[in-house]
Amino acid sequence: MTLVIHDHPSPNFGERRDGARPDLVVIHYTAMATAEAALERLCSPDFEVSAHYLICEQGQVFRLVDEDMRAWHAGAGQWGEVTDVNSRSIGIELANPGTAPFAAAQMQALESLLADILSRHAIPPERVIGHSDMAPLRKIDPGPRFDWKRLAVQGLSVFPASQGEIEPHEVRFVQDLQRFGYPEAPVEALVSAFRDRFRPRHHGPLDGRDMALARDLATRFPARFPIDRRSPLA
Repeated sequence: MTLVIHDHPSPNFGERRDGARPDLVVIHYTAMATAEAALERLCSPDFEVSAHYLICEQGQVFRLVDEDMRAWHAGAGQWGEVTDVNSRSIGIELANPGTAPFAAAQMQALESLLADILSRHAIPPERVIGHSDMAPLRKIDPGPRFDWKRLAVQGLSVFPASQGEIEPHEVRFVQDLQRFGYPEAPVEALVSAFRDRFRPRHHGPLDGRDMALARDLATRFPARFPIDRRSPLA
């Protein structure tokens, strides 16, 4: 798919702090009824919110903030050691109310945009995350309808590969998710965010499959320094 980008500048941005460069991509949904309403909101100085890109259901891509600048999309949260996510990320909003499937044309446009961004900034696929990953207590987007596995197949994100099970253990599960990049949060919030991304529509208490998938992510794609598993909690 040929990537065509329409410029629609938003006034809601600032300088990236401390000379930071983008090494994360954060995917959102707009949670609004229409793409037009989302575009108006993201470009209104009254709301002080923006993103670098907005992708409509029909696949149109709007650039709202230049990638060199700090868009206001992530808010409070953390990924690995990154606490100012806005300064270190590129934010992509997908026009979606949060209750609908993501349109095929929209996903195709996202894939083209992601491939371009990751190539130009040398961002590895494990650093393409959802808003709910970095802020599991506050956010649920892009939600369980978003097809992360589809992106992973194309090298545009990652997906766990383990097929086994590990005995459930909440502390170890939290440690593995934090090593992968998730911030500190109650285990319930982490389980919810993790399953929305990697086990959509699965419910119930923490289980051995959750454990194995989290361990695979922590082992292959650590965003934080390795956890010392010799500690009493390991």
